[in-house]
Amino acid sequence: MIIDSHTHVIASDPVRYPTAPLGGHRSTWSEERPVDADGLLAALDAAGVDKAVVVQASTVFGHDNRYVADSVAAHRDRFVGVFSVDVLADDGLDQMKRWLDAGLSGLRLFTTGTTMPGQASWLDDPRSFPVWDYAEANNVPVCLQMTADGIPMLRALLDRFPKVRVLLDHLARPKLADGPPYAAAQGLFDLADHPGVYLKLTNRTIDLANEGASTPRDFVRRVVDLFGADRIAWGSNFPAAEGGLKALLEEAQAALRDLPAPDQAAIFAGTAAGLYPKLYETADV
Repeated sequence: MIIDSHTHVIASDPVRYPTAPLGGHRSTWSEERPVDADGLLAALDAAGVDKAVVVQASTVFGHDNRYVADSVAAHRDRFVGVFSVDVLADDGLDQMKRWLDAGLSGLRLFTTGTTMPGQASWLDDPRSFPVWDYAEANNVPVCLQMTADGIPMLRALLDRFPKVRVLLDHLARPKLADGPPYAAAQGLFDLADHPGVYLKLTNRTIDLANEGASTPRDFVRRVVDLFGADRIAWGSNFPAAEGGLKALLEEAQAALRDLPAPDQAAIFAGTAAGLYPKLYETADV
């Protein structure tokens, strides 16, 4: 069983699903290589990937999650969905409940990216606390698109909401070029003492781990030793990542090949299924 914890879909009907990108302009990747739900299914089949977590394409649709919701509703045997809302808005909590009621399974906060470079300062804004409180009380995982500069804000949130589960997209983009023991990534490593912090290992992380004195296999061993494989989930970042889904999977498999089989099984399926139980509904992982 292989589960991809980080994919995106782009609607081919701009009238029904108009763009409203966070940051004010659409991401380059979504214009150059858009993939709709059917295209994602075809890519999964070609790569031998069983299921996927479809994450809201914030740089295309902003907080309008209708296409993710419709894609999941049409393919519940293969997809679960992650939505985005404006957690600072007065109706942020109502919007969160709306998308959960629509069948989506997790929340994503977009605090940095190609259309929003740097690290937004609103991550631990008190106006977001009702959403965080609801996520903690109802076991809703929260994906965080952030950089390592956001870790102090995340720590403040974890102190206030100690039982919440967060999943760091791209491992919060750590600096890895110094190589083992990765002193520049110590802020990330220090989060291992919070049991609710999970890591999403994507192509971006593997690319960073290929820089300077680092290698992906060295870095993977380090984070597995600290966090455990059951807190790490592989995600392709397809189609935002260049290259086909099969090639992205093979790249990750090469980086993880030194790990024991149970650890690989957790990273390629078990962790994601634990975070998103709806993945269990049609498959035994």
